[in-house]
Amino acid sequence: MAGSEVRAHRRIDLDRAEALRLLGSVSLGRIAFTRQALPAVRPVNHVVDDGDIVILTHEGTALVSHAQRSDGTGVVVAYESGAIDPDTHLGWSVVVTGYAHVVSDPLELARVRALLEPWVLMGGGEQAVRIQPELVTGVLFTEVADTERTAD
Repeated sequence: MAGSEVRAHRRIDLDRAEALRLLGSVSLGRIAFTRQALPAVRPVNHVVDDGDIVILTHEGTALVSHAQRSDGTGVVVAYESGAIDPDTHLGWSVVVTGYAHVVSDPLELARVRALLEPWVLMGGGEQAVRIQPELVTGVLFTEVADTERTAD
């Protein structure tokens, strides 16, 4: 951006409803989970379904094995998606933290598979994972209007 004017930006915190609405407007994001006691991040596609985030992943992944815990607690994950312009740095980002559970009911699994189309060919064995949000945070990055700037 050599020679271009630097614009001031403002960060606006989003409420839960607006953050989930924006998250539902895109189909790709990143899921963060623990693998061998270390953080792991994977790109996945998603859909917002009744306030939950549902992703498709391969059934052999570490995430699925942790989310299928026999005690039914699932696994704590974070999910992030957004749309930020690389040139202007304007846009938004949403992070959802909650418990992920494998969708095991055959009717529910068929329903969410119809909503989600894998963006990477997995060769079968796709498993749906439902993230129930406990914490939803979102930010919007906008330009500061010239009338809002103060003179030094």
